[in-house]
Amino acid sequence: MKIYIKTFGCRSNLYDSEIMKNILKENIVNSENEADLIIINSCTVTNFADRDLRQYINKYKNKNIMLTGCGAYTQGEKLFKEKKVKAVLGHKYKEKIDKFLDFNGVELGDFDFVNKKIVTEYSKTKAFIKIQEGCDFECAYCIIPSVRGNSRSLDEKTILEQINVLSQNGISEFVLTGINMGSYGKDTNTTLSDLIEKISKIRGVKRIRLGSLEPSQLDEKLIDLTQNGILEKHLHIALQHTSDKMLRIMKRRNRVKETLKLFEKLAKKNIALGTDFIVGHPGESEEIWEEALNNFKNYPLTHIHIFRFTPRDGTLSASLKQDVKGDIAKKRASILDEIVKKNNYNFRIKNKKPLFVHIENFKNGFYEGYDEYYNKMKIESNEDIKGNWIKVDNYEIKDVNYAKIK
Repeated sequence: MKIYIKTFGCRSNLYDSEIMKNILKENIVNSENEADLIIINSCTVTNFADRDLRQYINKYKNKNIMLTGCGAYTQGEKLFKEKKVKAVLGHKYKEKIDKFLDFNGVELGDFDFVNKKIVTEYSKTKAFIKIQEGCDFECAYCIIPSVRGNSRSLDEKTILEQINVLSQNGISEFVLTGINMGSYGKDTNTTLSDLIEKISKIRGVKRIRLGSLEPSQLDEKLIDLTQNGILEKHLHIALQHTSDKMLRIMKRRNRVKETLKLFEKLAKKNIALGTDFIVGHPGESEEIWEEALNNFKNYPLTHIHIFRFTPRDGTLSASLKQDVKGDIAKKRASILDEIVKKNNYNFRIKNKKPLFVHIENFKNGFYEGYDEYYNKMKIESNEDIKGNWIKVDNYEIKDVNYAKIK
């Protein structure tokens, strides 16, 4: 049977798809048209994600389709009843995917599981490593806890074994990820910083990158590890907003006073800082926005992911009065984006020094990679340098850093 795996959504989904590809590698093909079966590893974080899933299924309605991923829990039974898909599988069964290729029906299972299989091959220059599953937070806008379950950690030995194998197979950069990654270890009597320290000592590991963390999930040891030359000097810490009033509406746990102090402390250690921010959430009045903007300007942010709020069916936020117009939310997002762009430029000027760049791809005549601060660099080179680690001494600081190598 020829199988194509389509992935929507987050890094955890990308990792889960790699697990399935490793299990089914003899059957995997590179396009839907070649496939006898399409396995969709779906996302359901927004109503738009649900729409995209349905559009994709309609496009390939003449194919046998198996639905897995988060969308299996919110749309699976309906899609099966509509005969749009032949099978629906919960997360629990991804590691047994080879046993379900002929399955017809809906089997979601429970959330009492963690990944036990490992990925041994990656086709890209870096590898995503899932270390944690589920989330104990109950943010008002988020559906994910109900489709991923509570937080649980993968076994440390499994994680270290996987990185050992992948490093021996030529992978030298590892991106740790999870649904709420900073919760790693709370159920296994260890910590994220302990895990990072052990990964740093594995031969062949040149860089460790981290996914998103909650402000409460950083300890002193993790902060110190950013100075070890292997853990990236960039931390992405989710704020979602910078007004305490808005944070309470969102049912967030962080507050401005504590997080601002944390960010200022990290900036003094020359760590690049990213965050997530939601604009246009119900209740974001002009007064709250002005308060948030004034606070935001004090944060030494160098990177940002800005999301314009869209209601997700099944969440508390979707039941609130949708009182922020789209054009206002768009304008607010643009203001925040410009502030962080200026911060990032100033950060790169301040830190003008030789940079260690991992070249990930070749695009539009340039090799592209990221330095230890998670800033992109474009490089002109007559040689094929994809996959290489390069120390770049001379470069220009523009919208992105630019260098020419002879």
